[in-house]
Amino acid sequence: MKAPVIMQILPRLDTGGVERGTVDVASALVAAGKCSIVVSSGGEMVREVERVGALHITVPVDSKNPIVMLKNANTLTNLILAHGVDLVHARSRAPAWSARLSANRCKIPFMTTFHGTYNFNNTFKKKYNAIMTKGDRVIAISDFISQHVSENYNTPTEKIRVISRGVDLDTFNPRAVSAERIVKLANSWRLYDHVPVIMLPGRLTRWKGQLVLIEAARILSRPDVRILLVGDDQGRTRYRRELENRIRKNGVEKIIHITGPCRDMAAAYMLADVVVSPSTDPEAFGRVAAEALAMGRLVVASDHGGAREIVEDGKTGWLVPPGNPYALAKALSHALDITNEERKQHSKLAKKHIHENFSKQKMCSATLTVYDELLDIE
Repeated sequence: MKAPVIMQILPRLDTGGVERGTVDVASALVAAGKCSIVVSSGGEMVREVERVGALHITVPVDSKNPIVMLKNANTLTNLILAHGVDLVHARSRAPAWSARLSANRCKIPFMTTFHGTYNFNNTFKKKYNAIMTKGDRVIAISDFISQHVSENYNTPTEKIRVISRGVDLDTFNPRAVSAERIVKLANSWRLYDHVPVIMLPGRLTRWKGQLVLIEAARILSRPDVRILLVGDDQGRTRYRRELENRIRKNGVEKIIHITGPCRDMAAAYMLADVVVSPSTDPEAFGRVAAEALAMGRLVVASDHGGAREIVEDGKTGWLVPPGNPYALAKALSHALDITNEERKQHSKLAKKHIHENFSKQKMCSATLTVYDELLDIE
């Protein structure tokens, strides 16, 4: 009997949650004896796809040009026929339009993963987003996203499968991080022993809440702490300058440091006493909070979106009103001042919560179950 061939399609394979989930599922498919194909326009994670035994095919599916998208549909149709693809799984809007057309032509199942809220301010944009609800099955990466899809796109609930993003518990494992890695990162960031560290990981973009944290730092008024904004500006130099100006204006330039991107986030989390996710817009899932909790860190997050499903307020962390620097400063003060025994208890509950609910293994297993459901494999 022929092994099922699954094609995942996404714009690019650069660093990010969508890309990481794609590689994880590709690896799980290969381990399960299925054939895994990933289509993207390329990127630094192509090697990871190939390393796990999947086939990567480069197609310019990151383009939003209608003519290119139509050409992509023709290319995908030929690839589906040539490789005997049994199911197409689209993970982003532009490639989903091409993928659905090609899947329909070849009369094979088509499914999607709804990774974000995809803002819309006009009818055209909403119709463009709606392609992500046209799958035979629609994976929502949180209960929050499931509700968003149902309420805004009238998607039948029987089509939706909630599968949360999964944390790699081998990578984000405190015992797996060597002292050398931690010391190396601490030295590069000029951190000193016994100095409390507050960390906000995330690309430098306004909705991630860096400005809220900078204001909270002024209110907190703790010269003994260090606050790290860990992330790449991805070309948003104007916003980075705005952050630097606000830091100076608030008189907190001695305690706040913009580190730039970090390639060893497991070690970074180990340096943090408190990890902050103060997003002003709802997170579709909340990967930072989940990873930090897996590492046993204290977490303070905005009280909306997927964070509500990850952070158990008062047990594994604290939830604060989004965009409220006073509430954030109060929560940070409390987190910094808890006893060692309270910290250990928080850490124990946090790791247990992530291991039971948000592991990579659970995400991959649930995704492969949806594939089998569509392919009618028992």
